[in-house]
Amino acid sequence: MVRIRLARLGKRNDPFYRIVAIEKHKKNKGKFLEIIGHWFPKTGETKIDKKLYEKWLSQGAKPSEKVIQLIG
Repeated sequence: MVRIRLARLGKRNDPFYRIVAIEKHKKNKGKFLEIIGHWFPKTGETKIDKKLYEKWLSQGAKPSEKVIQLIG
């Protein structure tokens, strides 16, 4: 099962996150299927490719709670 979730990157005290499509049982920093967007919590900026997000939803991917909050 594929999940759409956040993968943490960046430095200590300066994180940013990739929004990725990844197999449910893989580690967060594991090999992902596709990058859907980015989230920069310090600035509050979110960049999401809506077409890719919709593509993965149509293929049965389930977004995490935080991703749902960011999209909404």
